[in-house]
Amino acid sequence: MEREIIKTRDGSTTIHIKDWDECYHSRFGAIQEAQHVFIKNGLSLFENKSVSILEIGFGTGLNAFITFLESQKINQIIDYVGVEAYPILAEEVLLLNYVSELNANTERFIFEKMHECNWEEKIVLWNDFSFTKRNQFFAAIDDVEKFDLIYFDAFGYDVQPELWSTEIFEKMYKALKTSGVLVTYAARGVIKRSMKEVGFTVEKLPGAPGKREMFRAIKG
Repeated sequence: MEREIIKTRDGSTTIHIKDWDECYHSRFGAIQEAQHVFIKNGLSLFENKSVSILEIGFGTGLNAFITFLESQKINQIIDYVGVEAYPILAEEVLLLNYVSELNANTERFIFEKMHECNWEEKIVLWNDFSFTKRNQFFAAIDDVEKFDLIYFDAFGYDVQPELWSTEIFEKMYKALKTSGVLVTYAARGVIKRSMKEVGFTVEKLPGAPGKREMFRAIKG
């Protein structure tokens, strides 16, 4: 499918899939969305704790990179796993402006290493931040009680409803430890029903800029 790099309203870039008219991040602000959904309403719950994270949709690497930057501020120990079925191209990585927009030029090598490192190989990116990329379909995930936090950042329900099914959320529930947390930018009734069906307690929170609401789900 034809793709292009576009700029979102906060100045940060994202990838736009023309055939679907779907973006990897919010058009209202890629960085703003990542910080609001995954950091403010996810990672911040684990301050001063070691945390294992599963990202559903590694994509551009934005969520992983912002998580790394945040972890350095509070010396947090993180084991990060990003799952992606269709990796972006090297030339697309070069056109993303996250390093400059986040004023993180000294950490540029971390962002580059996230994209250049081998798939299926766990590496230590920096001190207490370990990182693994899996080239894997979401339906193939079979982890059991391994993660404290899931960033669920799949493409939207309108274009890929199968990624928001009860079957997928059952896999997410199994992958989380007891009291583990899943956060996502989405907030639709059908998604909430699927989450609750597998056992999640679901709360609706204010959404990122440009979006009214988002979900946070907790494993009982």
